[in-house]
Amino acid sequence: MFDRLSLFAKCLKWPLKALVKYKVVPSSPTEALALPTEKPLFYITKIASASDMATLRRVCAEANLPDPTDQVQLGNVRLPRTLFLEQPNVLWGKRRDGSALVDGQKLLQTHVENAELQAQLIPVSVCWGRAPGKENSVKAVVGEKAAPSWLSKMMIVLISGRHTLVQFSPPVDLRAMADQFGADQSTAHKLSRVARFHFYRQQLAATGPRQPDRSALFNALLGSAALKKAVDDEATNKQISHYEARVEARKLLEEIAADYRESTVRVGDRFLSWLWKKLYTGIKVSNNAQIRELAQRGHEIVYLPCHRSHMDYLLLSHTIYQQGLAAPHIAAGINLNFWPIGKIFRRGGAFFIRRSFSGNKLYSAVFREYLSQLFRKGYAVKYYSEGGRSRTGRLLQPKTGMLAMTVQALLRGIDRPVTLVPVYLGYEHVMEVSTYLRELQGSAKTKESALGIIKAVRNLRDYGYGYVNFGEPIQLNQYLQQEVPDWRCSINPIEPQKPQWLNPVVAQLSNQVMVRINQSAAVNAINLLATCLLVADKHVMAEQQLLIQMEFYIQLMRAAPYHRLVTLPDEDAVSLLRHAHQLHKVEMLPDDFGVLVRFPERDKILMTYYRNNISHLLVIPALLATALLLQQEKSEAELLSLINQLQPLLEHELFVQHADIASYVSQNLQFMHARHLIQQTEAGTWQATLVGKSQLQLLAHSADGVLHRYAMVLNLLSQETPIEREELEQHCHQLAKRLMTLHGIDSPEYHDKQLFSTLINALKDAGYVEVDVAHALIPTSTFASLQQSVNQLLAPEVLASIQQIRIQRA
Repeated sequence: MFDRLSLFAKCLKWPLKALVKYKVVPSSPTEALALPTEKPLFYITKIASASDMATLRRVCAEANLPDPTDQVQLGNVRLPRTLFLEQPNVLWGKRRDGSALVDGQKLLQTHVENAELQAQLIPVSVCWGRAPGKENSVKAVVGEKAAPSWLSKMMIVLISGRHTLVQFSPPVDLRAMADQFGADQSTAHKLSRVARFHFYRQQLAATGPRQPDRSALFNALLGSAALKKAVDDEATNKQISHYEARVEARKLLEEIAADYRESTVRVGDRFLSWLWKKLYTGIKVSNNAQIRELAQRGHEIVYLPCHRSHMDYLLLSHTIYQQGLAAPHIAAGINLNFWPIGKIFRRGGAFFIRRSFSGNKLYSAVFREYLSQLFRKGYAVKYYSEGGRSRTGRLLQPKTGMLAMTVQALLRGIDRPVTLVPVYLGYEHVMEVSTYLRELQGSAKTKESALGIIKAVRNLRDYGYGYVNFGEPIQLNQYLQQEVPDWRCSINPIEPQKPQWLNPVVAQLSNQVMVRINQSAAVNAINLLATCLLVADKHVMAEQQLLIQMEFYIQLMRAAPYHRLVTLPDEDAVSLLRHAHQLHKVEMLPDDFGVLVRFPERDKILMTYYRNNISHLLVIPALLATALLLQQEKSEAELLSLINQLQPLLEHELFVQHADIASYVSQNLQFMHARHLIQQTEAGTWQATLVGKSQLQLLAHSADGVLHRYAMVLNLLSQETPIEREELEQHCHQLAKRLMTLHGIDSPEYHDKQLFSTLINALKDAGYVEVDVAHALIPTSTFASLQQSVNQLLAPEVLASIQQIRIQRA
């Protein structure tokens, strides 16, 4: 049987070459799965299909893997290299069983008899098309049948052959399995059951759940207890009929709900693959294997990316689809629901959300019920916890509404684990960055429109690299178990619950999501250059000095890693500078003494956006450098105490968090010492060396904005206490604008009121500030120590300016 199937598969090689186009996941299975090619390799697939075998044969040839149509000699036994769980259906007669049980038992028995044998069994699935199908469908839709006959398979290949997905899974060590379970028939049955369930889960992860009829979905939602009550309340409160309230609820569902079409996603995948080649040098994806594993283990995945650009909607969904996973349903702002983009997005899985739910209880109930339905059905969901795009390049303070509704959906009794996946999205060029600058300078927000898209398309050019870094997942069930051990007592399948613990836990959880986004940041040529050049005098540096500083930062982040998921460039500083020059991001000015490097005049302020993408990675090293430069000598304990004192503020503003801050501080100091930037005195304290002062000064300037902001708030508060919060924010805003003029500071977020507001919240949460009975801010007993520490870290001229302005105000 196997010989005949192999011969047929070989005969199909050329006919299928024109009909079949496939995507392989992972793209390089040998490297990604660390396949031990020196050991005997076997494959296990679901169906004994010649077209599957012919496709797998092509894939294996390209990946330098053994031919699946071969037979393998193991001692005295000759076995087929590929095992099949099932035989295809037949047009007449009885279908035969697959070979996996018999051949699998022989494989295990061979291992029992030969202790040196260590064969590997690789599960491989071939998915023809990725249409999920319809719920309650009585038709045998093409591509849906589990084991199609040869006639059905021919139709499937003709229709879906160019949308084929081939997935390799981690190999099973048959040596370990034989040693643990033996080689009897029950072990072979167990292997077969595990493989069947694995292929089912893999298929479900690739296609997503079956799609409901849209009208039936709306009727089911309107028939739920929660929406019945909401409709009754709407009718009572607005004094309208029950029918009119129900019609209004249905209109809201029409406004909100996605209308997912696999054909739209498939066309979009092709279009975006073409578009990325036009727009970007490449898209770099990191830590993606764990996402596939979570999906294939049946987790309900909620993607929580940072929000830099409108491109985020497309880039992340396309990346997920390219990983062999179903495209997620996306929470998109209602501002994107304009013709024709709104309809395309809706068919691509977008559901639309208003900026505010306030005062509209019916809308809130409808949206919450729709979101719960998505989770119950098993659809992956994506939304932005920041609520909107960052105009400064920093992470915004998270909005907790969607995350609270996610937790409430879990409290409706979802029977699968729910996992939150933070995602860092980075670019070497953000198309809207000039618009962001205008908005920060006071211009009105530009409304999205079809005309705006046409203008953007006309300006298409190479924007460098895009980055999609998946962060460390948060398993929501486990998180709640840790924070609220009795959380399951709040489960109610009928009504949405809002227990007392919900708001504080969601606030803490949202902060942890932002921390993990920052822990998966991507360092690239542009944000690294911005970090170097924006702190240099007049924003220009000699090429050699710039290369040394860039290399210093890369080596520092490698020797004292911020987090294991932070990605650093593989290229050296010379290659990164050359790449930035090719993108027209820097100007090279040769003279008799060498080459000077600077940003084009039009881009100087814009580069603060890219610097802010990674400012959190260097803020603690920069604070250490500042302390060692301004305070002469410091022991490691004193430096650690300083960082611990500032840590609550850094975590609130920049989402900086380290599991072992003492170790991180020590690693930074040891690296600076190894580079001869600092030295240890006989008393055991650290001090800057003469040779290292230049590099340390450039590093220290990376913390200037943070320290200036802290100093402005602390010094004004100490003088004007007690003071209303709004008044303090306004005074800080005015003081920041004055300092910008006095010291030539050119950073659009320097006087951002939102940053001052965030800092005041951090001071309250950390216990440095409290609110009196009149709701005014007053310092606590620990305030003076913090103020003194911050003032000691300020450049003398800046501190003098702040104090002079304080005297004038007094």
